[in-house]
Amino acid sequence: MTWNVKRVDRFSTGTVDIHPQHAYRGRSPMYWWVLTSRRWLTERPINVYVIEHADGLVVFDSGQDRASVTDPRYFPGGAVGVVYDRLARFDIAETETFSAGIERLGYNTGDVSTAVISHLHQDHIGGVAEIPQAELLVAGDEWRSLHRPMAEARGLLRRHIELPGLRWSPVEFEPLQGRAAGSLRPFTRGRDLFGDGSLVLLPTPGHTAGSVSLLVRRNDGPPLLLVGDLTYDIHAFERGVHSGVGSRRRLARTRQAVLSLRAANPGLRILAAHDPAAAQLLEAA
Repeated sequence: MTWNVKRVDRFSTGTVDIHPQHAYRGRSPMYWWVLTSRRWLTERPINVYVIEHADGLVVFDSGQDRASVTDPRYFPGGAVGVVYDRLARFDIAETETFSAGIERLGYNTGDVSTAVISHLHQDHIGGVAEIPQAELLVAGDEWRSLHRPMAEARGLLRRHIELPGLRWSPVEFEPLQGRAAGSLRPFTRGRDLFGDGSLVLLPTPGHTAGSVSLLVRRNDGPPLLLVGDLTYDIHAFERGVHSGVGSRRRLARTRQAVLSLRAANPGLRILAAHDPAAAQLLEAA
């Protein structure tokens, strides 16, 4: 079977430090460890994945905006601002913007036709302003959560998402058929981006209610599953250790579905947004 994916690459828009409980769920409630933990897991990547398809250039997530480390007004103030300040620390050089990363791979921001956003947290939407021509795909459940009360307290910064001129397209999943459906169980619903089965968007809730992953099938290597923040460490994920942000129940259910998908697709690589192993896993694939 022939797939229309020509190339898959990645770049990182800087690094992020997070608390151990962020990556590996413990017993303490989230707000307790956010406000009290003094330990950090340092310099984890903020990955953006770039897929060259015969019908257009696709990015999965768009990284962190450098303005978040240069503009003191980027994050909210007050008590919510304290939580943002304690949750993560970012380091983004001038050469680590979304535009710079795309250009290092030999593309321009204007080449991007589609951006799949795994979820709407600010370290995944940071580059959307640089690709106004692209269709921005996000799960319908995630988009609806943006317009519920206390969005900022849930990590959703509307003023950096609902920018003038952007083409947001909420996705409602549908039954998978044809080439897209092959070997995808237990997933039965998704979105085949180009109708050829090579790029299939799958619902993987847990970190947020509308988190999504992208299955990439290609001719020159094993399939890839880009999972955003479903995990921060693939080895911990395989052992059943969940991250500390999101619904434990949904994360457990989605983990089982993803591992079943991998069992049906030998060699499948699971690539996360902040897993230090992701770059090597992609290179080895």
